[in-house]
Amino acid sequence: MRRCLQLGRAALIAGDAPVGSLIVVGGKIIAEGIESVKSKNDPTAHAEIEAVRVACDKFGAPDLRDATLYTNVEPCVMCAFAIRQTGVRAVVFGLANDRVGGASSKYPVLTASGFPAKHAPPEIRAGVLLAECENLQRDFENFKSQIK
Repeated sequence: MRRCLQLGRAALIAGDAPVGSLIVVGGKIIAEGIESVKSKNDPTAHAEIEAVRVACDKFGAPDLRDATLYTNVEPCVMCAFAIRQTGVRAVVFGLANDRVGGASSKYPVLTASGFPAKHAPPEIRAGVLLAECENLQRDFENFKSQIK
């Protein structure tokens, strides 16, 4: 999670939302993603999607059944769908996003058992390094208020 926070800080410095994500298989980081929606002018360039893309390229298939995805902010609904489609085994995050989060919002794509996805819901672990994740989000909110 500390690496996710480092990646999130890099995203913030680049002018994007402070989100970093990584995918771990067998205790090793195999992919990283940094939020880059604004810098790439691509609404799908969320940190989690970026990490999933790199991991799927490495494996040559969209099969991440042995993977754990880490991210400092709960994956949104879009990211949650990609996570479900690739079969990620577990999702670990710090800060919940009750507005559009894939587990804690009214759109629980990550956890819905009847959801039409290829794979079963992943294990969810929330609140990891929560204070540090909240601090980074606070820095982002302060940054946004300064440029208005």
